[in-house]
Amino acid sequence: MGKVVMYSSVSVDGFVADDKDQPGPLFDWLSSGDVPLDESGVLTVSQASYDYIRPYWDQIGVTVVGRHVFDLTDGWDGKPPSGIDHVVVVTHRPMPEGWDPEAPFHFVGGVEAAVAKAQELAGDRLVEVAAGDVGGQVLAAGLVDEIRMDVVPVVFGSGKRYFGSAPAQHLLEDPDVVIQGNRVLHLRYQVRR
Repeated sequence: MGKVVMYSSVSVDGFVADDKDQPGPLFDWLSSGDVPLDESGVLTVSQASYDYIRPYWDQIGVTVVGRHVFDLTDGWDGKPPSGIDHVVVVTHRPMPEGWDPEAPFHFVGGVEAAVAKAQELAGDRLVEVAAGDVGGQVLAAGLVDEIRMDVVPVVFGSGKRYFGSAPAQHLLEDPDVVIQGNRVLHLRYQVRR
């Protein structure tokens, strides 16, 4: 079974979006360099960011998101983002009306069931859990192995928290990766068991 990794770009003060669910400058680093991150050529990063992010993206088999993120993105028009094979959506609502049931999206009623479904689909590949409320719930359930943050030099002051409303303290190991890119600091922590 692959690792479960909680991941997102985040402001220095710990927010993944502002109060209006907008990422603001959190993704500016994805266009701050001259190395194409994917075949579209739209995403261009520094060489340091490419060397860190591209191998990570290539290992992801499934992403777990909440229904809120799914709705904000219009379900990525039925195509998982960044070449990922499947998306597991944590929700207590049915799939949207008119949704293609053949699309590689799976609607699951709780975080434990969502991670189990994601691990089944991912096999040995990584399961990525989007930071925010669902990510915080997966962390609180003891199911996260690793935390990755792309820390962007901006202070939001308020908004959607990286760890959602995680109700308890969680200890992490010292960062085992610290990489400076253009307008971003990539950090990786193992969750202490």
